[in-house]
Amino acid sequence: SQMLMFTAYLAVVAALYLVPLAISSPCIMEKKALAPKPAILGHRGAPMLAPENTLMSFQKAVEQKVSGVQADVVLSYDGVPFLMHDKTLRRTTNVEQVFPERAYEHCSMFNWTDLEKLNAGEWFLQNDPFWTAGSLSRADYLEAANQSVCKLEDMLEVIKDNTSLILNFQDLPAAHPYYSTYINITLETILASGIRQQAVMWLPDTERQLVRQVAPGFQQTSGLKLEAQRLREKGIVKLNLRYTKVTNEEVRDYTMANLSVNLYTVNEPWLFSILWCAGVPSVTSDSAHLLRKVPFPIWLMPPDEYHLIWITSDLISFLVIVGVFIFQK
Repeated sequence: SQMLMFTAYLAVVAALYLVPLAISSPCIMEKKALAPKPAILGHRGAPMLAPENTLMSFQKAVEQKVSGVQADVVLSYDGVPFLMHDKTLRRTTNVEQVFPERAYEHCSMFNWTDLEKLNAGEWFLQNDPFWTAGSLSRADYLEAANQSVCKLEDMLEVIKDNTSLILNFQDLPAAHPYYSTYINITLETILASGIRQQAVMWLPDTERQLVRQVAPGFQQTSGLKLEAQRLREKGIVKLNLRYTKVTNEEVRDYTMANLSVNLYTVNEPWLFSILWCAGVPSVTSDSAHLLRKVPFPIWLMPPDEYHLIWITSDLISFLVIVGVFIFQK
């Protein structure tokens, strides 16, 4: 029985010693091979510092000097593009108090005059989705409490001279009066704002050919992970993907095919560091104000240094184990 226990013990120790052979990390690399720091796009503005998709949120994002912002666009019943992620207004406005009988209606079925009556900031202070409301200054707290539903054109006025833009679109109900023309109206609003065409990453597949004709400078972007050759044939120059849906090898393959990759939603510095080491060009984040302060990838380590630490740790632990056995004897 002692021999069996000793054999099992040695097997466990040997396995622990050899575990580093199975560890693979993009941050085990030479420092000179490190790619530039990924650009950071504010997810719905700066949603940890202000209510998402509000004017204040995008103002905060610009103050943080983000490279770009992401926003969710929908069209009101009377044809005004505004920002809203959810299909209903219940989560991010006080629609249940102002229009209780319409609380479950699709947000696009409201006229802009009705949308203007809603408060889009109190929920942020009450629910505190990121546990950051308590850290706001008194002025920011009061400003957040008085946010309204934001027009697309107002947001564009804030960001047009400073950042790039990636837009998500909501599909409208078939009964919407602008069901077949909402892309045209949104496109007109973007072009009228004066933002550089090269700063706009156009995501929806709907009417993509029309968009190419009217705004040839837009960066045609896709949310579908397809083969690089097929994407190039479709005129796509950028991919917008969830970070869990793409591997380091795929990022390299896309980069070699001259396809830029933006990954979302990346909030933690350790995850941002790994993606930085993997050569990801840009990420979308709720915590842009934190990631912009990351000066260097966490755990970046040359292979020789990693092997030295591993071997040294194994030797020290082996000597400790031998010492314990001798001491017991």
